[in-house]
Amino acid sequence: MNLLTDPWLPLLLKNGKVDYRPPSAVADPDVINLALPRADFQGAAYQFLIGLLQTALPPKSHGDWLDQLTAPPSAEALNTAFAPFSSAFELDGDGPRFMQDLDPLDDVQNATISGLLIDAPGANGIKNNTDFFVKRGRVEVMCESCAAIALYTMQINAPAGGAGIRVGLRGGGPLTTLVMPESSTASLWQRLWLNVVTTKRVTQKGQQWSTPHPEEPSLFFWMANTRVSDKKGTEVLPEDTHPLHAYWSMPRRFRLQFENTQDCQCDICGRKTQRVVRELRAKKQGANYDGPWLHPLTPYRRDPKKPNELPLSSKGQPGGLGYRHWAGFVLSDADDSGAVPAAVLQDYVSDKQRIAADERSLGEDVPALLAHARVWAFGYDMDNMKPRGWYSTEMPLVDIPQGQQEKLRKWVQQLTELARNIAWMVRTQVKNAWFSRPADAKGDMSAIDIQFYDATQPAFFNALLGIQHALQHDPSKPHIPSHVAEDWYFALKREAMRVFEDQALSGALESVDLERATAAHRQLQRYLGGKSKGKGSNVVSDFIEQGAFDPSGQAKRNAASAATTTGDAR
Repeated sequence: MNLLTDPWLPLLLKNGKVDYRPPSAVADPDVINLALPRADFQGAAYQFLIGLLQTALPPKSHGDWLDQLTAPPSAEALNTAFAPFSSAFELDGDGPRFMQDLDPLDDVQNATISGLLIDAPGANGIKNNTDFFVKRGRVEVMCESCAAIALYTMQINAPAGGAGIRVGLRGGGPLTTLVMPESSTASLWQRLWLNVVTTKRVTQKGQQWSTPHPEEPSLFFWMANTRVSDKKGTEVLPEDTHPLHAYWSMPRRFRLQFENTQDCQCDICGRKTQRVVRELRAKKQGANYDGPWLHPLTPYRRDPKKPNELPLSSKGQPGGLGYRHWAGFVLSDADDSGAVPAAVLQDYVSDKQRIAADERSLGEDVPALLAHARVWAFGYDMDNMKPRGWYSTEMPLVDIPQGQQEKLRKWVQQLTELARNIAWMVRTQVKNAWFSRPADAKGDMSAIDIQFYDATQPAFFNALLGIQHALQHDPSKPHIPSHVAEDWYFALKREAMRVFEDQALSGALESVDLERATAAHRQLQRYLGGKSKGKGSNVVSDFIEQGAFDPSGQAKRNAASAATTTGDAR
């Protein structure tokens, strides 16, 4: 099977049907999304297609990029662009195989194909009979399509796997952040092309751009002899590779074992097929990635106090993804948090929105998706080689005037800092209500934080829209608008009290210590009013002072009363 010419990708059409087509079908305006059978496959397929477009149609400038957005190529034009790379995308055969070792690996034993799945139990889990939650034997056979995307998913996300088993270029369990159109009916082409960047943006320090070619061994490692890492000095650094190699990283050594059969059903997608993969061969000491890699689709962090240390890719964490991560995904912050958003987010925020605004000012009909977009963040939460969960969320982006990014970052930081401190205090006072010696209490209390953040997420994005409006119409304003600050504060206060009462008074009434609960309730109220002297209390009082609103809510009640009186008079 050739991954550029054969119909192996499940695509969602406008009429709700799913059809298997080759990658060139993304140019069809009736194709609105991918329809992979697993969430991690869906995310990986997006990255595969973005990488393919980035490789075959790399825009030299944002003008070139905008031309392809407003006038998408035809399927025939995409086939023509993909054709030179066909030899690098053969999944089977005697020559080079897509993302597989050039060596047939005849010296190692076959293993089950489920080894390509990140959430499958490892050899030790099966040997020690500890696969309680992720059971063995769920996947014993894959069709070619599922095997191909499973292979790609593992290579770009490869987690830690023990001595000699190499981790992915971005580290184990990296997060991916993509720009998505606000409209649910946007074409797949628009979804993908929003995440293609210029050649300059994708080229890292120390790399040299050259026209991509399938025989270039620093682009597709599987087209040449295996890069092994059994000795020191064999690390793969950014400057050793083509700028586009990050999309095609290959830390693991695999060879899929294909077989012909009679109408065998794939254990993942359920389709019947006559060519399947039941086993693979795997070997240690694949490409060992090191150095300051910055994958174009992944956010990173640097330590501002240690500029010479390598950037760290953002990873999935217990508690999921939410608005407290928004700024790190979207806004660069070299001096404080050290956040380095993915290149696709930086490109969208700083360049694509700007060129769209410039073109509109000249009367050009630029698609509205450049003014209304979302960030899609997804990835595994890994504990070394064990997955704890898969997270995926979409959050809105904002369209603000150029030069206002720093003010936006500062204001968003104030919103999230207030939420973080209040979440901490809610958890603290719940512990005070539960335990006579809360400092000695053990156990995971993160569920309280998660409940609080989930409840306040809609209010955050309402505040973000309020900030966007303020920066668009009154960019000289020095502080968060009072009505935005006030609404955010009262949303946090309301949910803080609700979560506390829900947690502190949970359980049988006779098991609740009302004296402790009442004291904790009183402490939380004082804190939320900015009157306590404990940790973070100045964050609350400073926010109230800068917002210039009444924390008692009297002004809101007066306004509501006046509106009611006026309505009655009418």
